[in-house]
This record gives sequence, C-alpha cells and structure tokens, in this order.
Amino acid sequence: MASGTATATASYELRFDSGRICLDLLATTHPEERLDTVDRLRVWITRSGLVPAGTPLAAADPPWLVGFRELRGQVAQLVRGELDGRPAEAALARVNALALVAPPALSAVRAEDGSLRRGLHTPPGCPGLLAVIARDALELLTDPAARASLRQCAGDNCPIVYLDTSRGRRRRWCSSEVCGNRERVARHRRRAALARA
Repeated sequence: MASGTATATASYELRFDSGRICLDLLATTHPEERLDTVDRLRVWITRSGLVPAGTPLAAADPPWLVGFRELRGQVAQLVRGELDGRPAEAALARVNALALVAPPALSAVRAEDGSLRRGLHTPPGCPGLLAVIARDALELLTDPAARASLRQCAGDNCPIVYLDTSRGRRRRWCSSEVCGNRERVARHRRRAALARA
C-alpha cells in the first residue's frame, strides 16, 4: 500500500510540460529533488515516454539515479550556458559522449486486441536511455527554430527552462497554473495594498 501511495505521489509531483524530454529532466530539481529514489526514477522514465508503458525497469538501481542526475547537471549547464551566452564546453563534451551510445531498439508487438503497439527489442539499459536524452538536448540546441523558442520561466525563483510554442511566442511562465497564478496573485495583492494606502 505504501509503495502505491509513493508512486502516486511521485507521479503527481513530476512535470512533463517543458516541451522536450531533456528540459523535463531539468524540471526534476524544482522546487526540490524529484529523482530521490529509484522508484521515482522508474516513474519518470515511463511517464516521460523514454520507454513504452508497461516496460519492466527491473535493472534500474542506484547507479541509474547517479547517471540521470549527472546528465541532468550537464544538460542544465549546457542549456543555461547557451541562454546566457556563456558556452559550457565541458558539459557539451560530456553530453556529446553520452549521445554516442545506441538508444533502446524499438519493436512493434501485437496487443491483445490485435493492434500494434510500441515495445522494446531488449530490456533498456541506463546508457541507452541517457543517450536518448543527450541526443534530445543536442537536437534542441542545434535546431535554430527550437533554440530560439527556449525560455527561462519569469516566475519568482523558478529555474525551469521550457520551449515556448505558444502563438506569438509570448508565454512567460513554465506553467500558467503554477508560476503564472502566483504572479497574478502577487500582482493583485500589490494593487490591493496600493489601494489601501
């Protein structure tokens, strides 16, 4: 029972609204560490779409946590360096190296209803999954249109970077429901305080 509750809580706390899997990985640090157990990492891997739903991740262990967190740090340095105009060459070299590994091989499998669904040829390994994320980061930063859509959330103390695909490219917050709502409430309070003064 406790394990199911932990998984439900972990699923609720994880975010997948940044527009890219590499950026969703970066969001796992805010407002606190989200990848703090192997179980949460398994949930993140599945919900992010790195593996098809139902894929067993029995091989995931504490070294996987270390690998995902290390890649997250390298991608963060790389993305933020590019946004700030301060290239992070060491991070670029590490992400390039991680991207060299072959990703998990996809296969099509028959579902019970006879339709085809996505599966993996062999159980996924950590290096292959990290390669998918590393490649996503490299594709993002080398695609001029995607790179031009990168935004830092305008929310107070929010470090999340997202891809702005809104019409007119005017999105200001990583989440209108979270950071946007906080900003609107703060604005309302400031106006109310000025009106009282």
